[in-house]
Amino acid sequence: MSDETPPGGNPPPPALKIHVQLDENMALGEYVNMARIFHNQTEFVLDAMFLPPQTTTAKVVSRLILSPIHAKFLFRALGQNLQLYEQKFGEIKLNTGGDQGPILH
Repeated sequence: MSDETPPGGNPPPPALKIHVQLDENMALGEYVNMARIFHNQTEFVLDAMFLPPQTTTAKVVSRLILSPIHAKFLFRALGQNLQLYEQKFGEIKLNTGGDQGPILH
């Protein structure tokens, strides 16, 4: 019995390797400066949008539809990455003048 096998149990499954494919068009990415978020009991919808300067029409450039658990995973991952970013580059300052910022609910 190896050291990794719990007493009286089965050994843990091997780590899963996931291969990610990224086609050329998706690799170019889309710049977004706004987001709109909707949810119901079974899903979250996140619209990533671009609002050109001096205009009032935002274009949805990508839509994510997530289960609640995957939305929470995304929330945690963004939080962890923001923490790492701020540790490396300093705090990201937000406008606190009552403006909600670039997120529409």
